[in-house]
Parts: sequence; C-alpha cells; structure tokens
Amino acid sequence: MSRTCQVGALDATGHARVITEEVPPLRKGALLVKTHASLISPGTELVAAKKARLAPPSDPGAPKPFGYQSAGEVLEVGEGVSEFKRGDRVACLGGGYARHATYAVVPKNLCARLPDNVSFEEGAFAHLAMTSLYAIRRGEPELGEYLLVVGLGLVGQMAARLGQIAGMYVMGWDTVALRCEVARKWGIDDTTLIAKENEAEKAKAFTRGLGFDMAVMAIGGDGTKALENVRNVMVLSPDTNRMGRICLVGGLIFQCQGGAGIGNVDLRGCSRTGPGYHDEPWEHGEYEYPSAFIRWTTRSNMEFVLRLISEGRLNVKTLITHRIPLERIDEAVAAHIEKPETTLGTVILMNHGA
Repeated sequence: MSRTCQVGALDATGHARVITEEVPPLRKGALLVKTHASLISPGTELVAAKKARLAPPSDPGAPKPFGYQSAGEVLEVGEGVSEFKRGDRVACLGGGYARHATYAVVPKNLCARLPDNVSFEEGAFAHLAMTSLYAIRRGEPELGEYLLVVGLGLVGQMAARLGQIAGMYVMGWDTVALRCEVARKWGIDDTTLIAKENEAEKAKAFTRGLGFDMAVMAIGGDGTKALENVRNVMVLSPDTNRMGRICLVGGLIFQCQGGAGIGNVDLRGCSRTGPGYHDEPWEHGEYEYPSAFIRWTTRSNMEFVLRLISEGRLNVKTLITHRIPLERIDEAVAAHIEKPETTLGTVILMNHGA
C-alpha cells in the first residue's frame, strides 16, 4: 500500500479540503486500518469552522485534520495485538486517530470488530452512539419513566432510542422540523417542534400530568433559556420543588440559580464514551481495568452499541441523510453549517480505487 493517505482537514476560513499526509507509524498496541467510511459529528467537529466562516483569522495557518469516528478493515497489527488480525472489519474511534482519512492508525482498545451484518457506514456511528449511551447510563433510567431529550441531532436521536430500549417513554424537542420527522420515523414516542408547538402543554399531556423524570440536553451554545424550560416540565413535588435528573452532553453553556432556583433537580455532566478514552496506556492495551469493578469501559460500550445495531434495535441507517465522497467533504461541512435544517447524518466515503 501507499505510505501516504488522503485526509479531510479544516482551514482557517472554515472550509474543508483534502490534504496528503504520511500514514502514521504503526506502534505497539495499535492497528493500521484501511478506512471505508467515517461520520461527521457536526456539534463537536464544526464549531470552530462555523466561527471561522463568520470571522476568518488574520493568520491562515495550516489546515487541521479532523474527525474521530470511522470504520474499515485491518491491514496490519502492531506488537502486542492478538485479538485482531489482517482482514478484520472494525469500527474505530478517537480524536487524532479515526479521522476522515483513507488510512488510520488506531489503538486496539478504541477498535471493535464489526458484526457480519453491520456495514462500514453503520460502524462509523459507534463513537456518537457510545456518547449517547453514556448520557443515558449517567441518568440512571428506570422502567416506565418519562425521558425528555432536548436537541435531536445525532447524539440526541440515539439517546432517545437508547432511553426507549431502557424502558422509558421518550419525547424529543428540537427547533428543526427534519429532526423531529426523523425521530418519529424511527419510533421515538413523540416530539415537539420548539417555537411552533407549546412545549409545556405537550409535556403535560405526554407525561399524564406527572412531568419528566429525566432529561438529556444534547445541544451546544447558550442553553440558559433551554435549561429553564426543561426545569419547568420536570416532576413537581407537593412542596413545589422540581425534581429529576438532567444529563448534560455536548458544549452547552448556561447560567442557573442554585437552591430554590433549580429546586431538587440533579444536573449531571456526561463526558466522553466511558472509562478509558484518553487514557493512552489503556487505549494501547498496556493494562486493563478490572471488569469486576468497571463493567462498562469505552471498549465494552463500543461492543455493546455495535450489538444493538446488529440486532436492529439501534437502526442508525435511519439517521443517514447524505453520503459524500471524501474529495467533496467541503460540501458536507457547508451543508451542516449553512443549511442545518436539511441534513442530519453525513457519512464520508473513501475511494480506494480498484
């Protein structure tokens, strides 16, 4: 194979281009993967690009590769890797590793074998599916509870479905009609189109007057008003205190008054994909976390979401609105920034020729 690869990179003007780089060296505890598909995470990957399009910096700098979730086939395994072999189909994750690139070198614990019936496109959803899963786990759902998901982007959509799998009744809120339509299409119990429908009235009817037990806020930017609106539809105790758990995922920024202002609502930060991610020695298999004490690591979470996809319980194909080759990656970036109401899940496809 060529020792160079094509990589999607963002420049200082907020546009994407394809650059050529050397394939990273294969190190101990890692895999060399021939990438077939990657997935754009618009909420995380494109924040800086959106700002740059509005006000490009004076110093252009060099384009910066981006992306952190992909799927492909193993070409080589590094020293100390016994659980993978050449030809294995794998999902990959990790900033700086699973980029929008034709080849990637990824630590073994940030990879998982794809079930036979899971495509590369579906496998590329693993990272965000795990982010959604971790938010649901942090909320400690109970069978029969009411869950509100605010923001029906990719993370919100999958959090909503995972909440249903956990036995919850789920409503989603968003300002974009397409996202509400997609949520209903793949079976989310109900949605509210914010600014077009009365969220308080719909929440009361949906929860049969009880209020939501749990919420996941999967939005970025200033969420002060959104948090206030969510608080107002949570469970209300007889002494007028709001109750429940609100899980915060993504780049949400907010101000809130403690004590009487927030009531007895628990605000729970939900970071990453589970224990292990960004622990570089663990990622490369230098040691493991004891499963008796840490049942769900980044690796076991990854294997679990791929199982859910394989079983048809997490139908991520429903979330794909666009498939674009790597050489046209700027079209994908532009669509998410300039026309977010027309797109949701964009898969980037790699062309390896004959």
